[in-house]
Amino acid sequence: MYVVRPVEPADVGALETLLAASMPGVHTLPRTREKIAALVERSVASFAAHVDIPSEETYLFVLEDLATRELAGTAAIHASAGSNGTYFAFRNDVIQQVSRDLNISHSVHALTLCSELTAYSQLSGFFISQSVRQSDSAAHEAALLSRARLLYSVLAPHRFGDRFFVPLAGVTDDDGQSPFWDALGRKFFKMDFLDAERTIGGARNRTLIVELMPHYPVYVPLLPGPAQAALGQIHPSGQLAFDLLTEEGFEADEYIDIFDGGPILQAHKNALRSFRSAMVRKVATQDQPAGASAGPHSLVDYAVASSERKFRAIVVACAPADSSESLCLPAWAQQALGVAPGDNVICVRI
Repeated sequence: MYVVRPVEPADVGALETLLAASMPGVHTLPRTREKIAALVERSVASFAAHVDIPSEETYLFVLEDLATRELAGTAAIHASAGSNGTYFAFRNDVIQQVSRDLNISHSVHALTLCSELTAYSQLSGFFISQSVRQSDSAAHEAALLSRARLLYSVLAPHRFGDRFFVPLAGVTDDDGQSPFWDALGRKFFKMDFLDAERTIGGARNRTLIVELMPHYPVYVPLLPGPAQAALGQIHPSGQLAFDLLTEEGFEADEYIDIFDGGPILQAHKNALRSFRSAMVRKVATQDQPAGASAGPHSLVDYAVASSERKFRAIVVACAPADSSESLCLPAWAQQALGVAPGDNVICVRI
């Protein structure tokens, strides 16, 4: 059994060990102790801050094993992308080419540097340990970790924007090199993909992007075949996150990352299941083990979250709560969430 909670200063060492196994091309995850400590400090301050308008806050969550207290995953959400600058992406455009003299009309796929995602809230840093990925409950734990940050957004809407986006890592080879970067970014930055990522620190709002990246549309048919094939494609390690996000209600195809060409999923909050389907229920005690009197088919798996100020989220099997004012939780679930009978929680079907 696992719980998702805000990161704490004492988690730095465990995070360093956990993230050492993450692939180097994932630009949203820090890998050195110094940078991890800075991110944790920033997150702790963000959770404690009184927020009127979303700005530079970053909220980092961890997936913790309730039995061993070991960390098994992380996920983050940035309140406002590009809050200290402008968030850049490539927009997929279609340019119509027409020649009346030759009676030719066709469409050309082009990439246009844009800043339309600036001020959207950005999901990032989703990572789950290999041990959890290989467990029988992997689907539930991954769904919990991905959704928990959105449930926090439901509880604290004033901390976030109305629109969300998620950049996913694009295609790279065994050496961490990107065919999209080799065809485009390398021509302007004069460095390898991983070197460029380290230089810019994973950010997409640095001035040097404006200074170096092409300002005019990039005609996709002029790119080499491997670069075209990589457009909007995800790294195999990102398939789980992609599946969870599209099931949540995120959509791809409109934007791609300016470095590796990976997809950028985006959605208005009203299109997301966590916002549309979240129910507020009062906690009641489950008097008997789940399924003792009712068949297991009558139980429903819920992602359940407590309050904004003491946020915790778990997955638990309960009797359906759609037509009830209460959610019956076993004792272990109440303890994990830090709630008692009569307290309010929010829940969404997994």
